[in-house]
Amino acid sequence: MTKRDIDELARHVLYEKGTERPFSGKYHDFKADGRYRCAGCGEELFDSSDKFDSGTGWPSFDKALAESVEEESDRSHGMIRTEVLCAKCGGHLGHVFDDGPKTTGKRYCINSAALKFNER
Repeated sequence: MTKRDIDELARHVLYEKGTERPFSGKYHDFKADGRYRCAGCGEELFDSSDKFDSGTGWPSFDKALAESVEEESDRSHGMIRTEVLCAKCGGHLGHVFDDGPKTTGKRYCINSAALKFNER
């Protein structure tokens, strides 16, 4: 995959650290069984069994696949957050918070535009 293979919103999210409006992404209320991949490079990032409804309007997961994401401090917009990046291509995926389910306590809040889905 190259930057030319993805749409304008995906490019904005992945490479300009943008975000989509809440409840507007195709995966926020999506329930199929499979794996979510990076829309930029195709790397597997999240499993549908780790997805939950956080009520925030973005797809939320309580964990990422092993070694699939990296985290960096994000101090933009007057906040201190932890940014989630694809470990393979460095594309911006979203942010992770410590208010998730008790299984891990994490809530990976990910932009649908940064993802592609492969059904099992």
